[in-house]
Amino acid sequence: MLEFLWNLGSFILALGILVTVHEYGHFWVARKAGVKVLRFSVGFGKPIFTWYDKLGTEYVIALIPLGGYVKMLDERVEEVAEHERHLAFNNKPVSKRIAVVAAGPMANFLFAIVALGAMYMLGVQSIKPVVGSVAEQSRAAQGGLQPHDLILEVNEKSVHDWQDVMFAFMSSLGENDMTLKVTDESGRIQYRRLDIQNWKLDQQDVPPTESLGITPFRPAITLNLALVSKGSAAEKAGLLVGDQILAVNGAPVSTWQELVALIQQSPNIPLAIDIKRQSQQVTLTAIPALQVADNGTEQGVLGVAPALENWPTNYIETRHFGPLDSMVLGVKKTWELITLSFDMIGNLLTGQVSVKNLSGPVGIAVGAGASVSYGLVAFLSFLALISVNLGVFNLLPLPVLDGGHLMYYIIELIRKKPVSEKTQELGFKVGAMLLLALTCFALMNDVARL
Repeated sequence: MLEFLWNLGSFILALGILVTVHEYGHFWVARKAGVKVLRFSVGFGKPIFTWYDKLGTEYVIALIPLGGYVKMLDERVEEVAEHERHLAFNNKPVSKRIAVVAAGPMANFLFAIVALGAMYMLGVQSIKPVVGSVAEQSRAAQGGLQPHDLILEVNEKSVHDWQDVMFAFMSSLGENDMTLKVTDESGRIQYRRLDIQNWKLDQQDVPPTESLGITPFRPAITLNLALVSKGSAAEKAGLLVGDQILAVNGAPVSTWQELVALIQQSPNIPLAIDIKRQSQQVTLTAIPALQVADNGTEQGVLGVAPALENWPTNYIETRHFGPLDSMVLGVKKTWELITLSFDMIGNLLTGQVSVKNLSGPVGIAVGAGASVSYGLVAFLSFLALISVNLGVFNLLPLPVLDGGHLMYYIIELIRKKPVSEKTQELGFKVGAMLLLALTCFALMNDVARL
C-alpha cells in the first residue's frame, strides 16, 4: 500500500508539472495572439482551488489530475458579445491559431531542454556500458562482442551509459547492420559489427540489449540479504537484512541461484536455514509460501533479495557541466529524444516494435515513483523523457489532439478556406475512438505487467 501511494503521489506530481507546462504554452501564446482566455485548468472535474487574474481568466486546480485544458473565447462553442468578437479564437488568422495550438507541444520540448540542462549542471552519475555476458548464438555473439567489452560508440555515435546504448540500438532498428566501437578487456580499441537485418523488438518488455543477446555487467550476487519483505515467510522465520545464508537442511549453499532453486522446489515445506549473523551462526526454520507461476506451476517463495558486491570504481562515471554546456547538451539530448520518439511510432506502425511495449498511466506512475526514489537528477531525467513523449504524442494527426487541429489549420492555410464543420466533427469522433482504444490497450499492457 505504501508503494502504491508513493507511486500515485509521484505520478500526480509529474503529470501536474507536465500538464501545467503544456497548457501554459497554449495560454501564453493565446494571450500574445490577442485571444481572450476564459479558463486555465490543471485537471478535470470538480474544482478544488479557483482564483481569477485582473484580465478575468479563471485558474482552476481540479479533482481528476489526468490532464488539463485552456478554455478560450470561441464562437463555435458559445455566443460571443459583439464587442469581444475580435478576441475570439476562431476569428484570429490561421497563422495565429496554428501558433496557439503548436505552443503546447513546443512548451513540452522547451521544458525538456531546461530539465536536462539542470540535470547536467547538477551532475550525472552513470554506469559505463560494460558487457557482462553474451548469449551463445545471439546476434551479439555472432558479431564478436565479448564479456568486459566497454562500448564507446554505436554507429559512430558516442555513448556514455546503458541508456545511451539503448537509445542508439533502438535508433538502428530497420538497418542491416550496426557497428560498435569498444575497448576490450586488455584495453585495445576494437570494432564489432552486428548483423541486425530483420531484428525486431517483438516481445513485451524485453530491452534491446537482451534482444541482441547482451547482458550488462552487474556486480556479483552475494548470499547476504539486502531485503526481507514484510509479512513474508522470511520475516516470519526471523531472517534479517545483513544475514548471510550458509546452508539449507545441512547442505552448504554456494550461489544465490542455488538457493533460489531450493526455495522454489519447497513450497509449504519447512527448511532449516543456517545463517551467519554478525559473528554468530544461527539456524532458523522457514516455510516458503506457495506461489503459482505464470505457467501454472507451483513454487516456493521466501521473500528475500540479495546484496551485490560493490561496483568497480572505474565503472562509475560522474559528469558535471557548466551552464552553457549543460543547455547545449539539453538541446542535443531533447532533439535525440524527439527523433527517437517519432522513430518508435514509425516502428510500431511497421511492426519493428511490438505494441505490447506500450505503457499507460500505471507504467508511468511506476516510473515516476522509481525516479523520485532515486533523487532529483533521476526525476529530472524522467520528466524530460515524459515531456518529450507528451509533446510528440500531441503532435500526432488525430483530430482530438493538437496535431489534429494543426492538420485542419494547415489544410485551411493551403485551401484558403476552413475544413467544413461536418468533416471536423466526424474527424473528432474517429480520433476520440482511436485514442480511447489506444488508451485501453496501454492499460491492458500495464495490467499484464502487474
